[in-house]
Amino acid sequence: MGISVLITGGIGFLGTFIVEATREQHPEWNITVLDLHLPKIPKPDISYEVGDVTDLASVTGIVDKTKPNVIIHTAGLVPELAGRYGREQRNRVFNINVNGTRNMLAAAKNAGVRAFVWTGSCCAVVDDMRYQYPNIDERWPTSSHSLIYGESKTAAEALVLSANDEKFSTCALRPSVLFGPGDHQLVPSVHACIAKGETPFVIGDGDNLWDVTYVGNIADAHVLAVENLLSSTKTAAGEAIFISNEQPITFRDFCLAVWREFGHIPPYEFHIPLSIASFAGYVAEWVTWFTGTPTTLSRGGVLDACAVRYCTGEKARKLLGYRPRIGIEEGIKISCKYMAVDGPKEYAQRLKLQNANEPKP
Repeated sequence: MGISVLITGGIGFLGTFIVEATREQHPEWNITVLDLHLPKIPKPDISYEVGDVTDLASVTGIVDKTKPNVIIHTAGLVPELAGRYGREQRNRVFNINVNGTRNMLAAAKNAGVRAFVWTGSCCAVVDDMRYQYPNIDERWPTSSHSLIYGESKTAAEALVLSANDEKFSTCALRPSVLFGPGDHQLVPSVHACIAKGETPFVIGDGDNLWDVTYVGNIADAHVLAVENLLSSTKTAAGEAIFISNEQPITFRDFCLAVWREFGHIPPYEFHIPLSIASFAGYVAEWVTWFTGTPTTLSRGGVLDACAVRYCTGEKARKLLGYRPRIGIEEGIKISCKYMAVDGPKEYAQRLKLQNANEPKP
């Protein structure tokens, strides 16, 4: 009997790549996507179910109907821009990321699912912005008092790992910041600095290293995790595993690489001390509060831009045999080429229409 895989959030940014990686590497597996909406162009060899992970009855019915051997739970919510640093969206983020995960685990156990791979985040550790995180591994503690996204991923990860037992194998993958074709946050935001005239400005010394990962590599890691949990060894069962490109890069160098793909080189560099940038972020937050119009700058954004956040990939290599197939330079070229097909404005409009009909990754 063939393997049946249910992928939640399968029409979102990361979910789409996980579906493709699963199809390519295991064409014999039966794949079902669970999402809030049907895709505009369904794939003929993929089954689709419409459901809401925050509705236990909904997902229980779908899991009972599709009878998967494996669930890859990637549906979740990432707060955008300034929403990442405030508390206003906490209830919504926790409902989707924590309660949604709790519901999927309950439905899976009830249906006798064998393996459960969950899309966590490095933010379970690094969203506590009081600290720097150079070359960290999985022994670093998670934080229950950080930004709301990190808090939600910490809480959900605990649910996933505690559910692991002899009959139900679970693992949590912790991808770093991801980018790739269809990315609607990182690369478009970096590109937008060209039109705003912001490319010469560097916050701090610009030497802080961070992890960024090409989305296709993260998708590969999910397939490897499924294979591991279905194997006789199950060495990844009950484990949290960082996933990255294993190429720490400065934020400045990443930006420069993106801008080069669009033929832009900053005419000069002007370094803004962290203290001054933080004060400007504080002022911008007050402007946002007073006018109701969100600004790009915030104290949280300043701290993010100056943070040191990169991990060792040793555990992913050892347990999963993971190796990133696409390097950062190649990934940037692919991402920018995709964005440049219609031009940045048309790309932004295309993503706006897409995101109106699809849940956030």
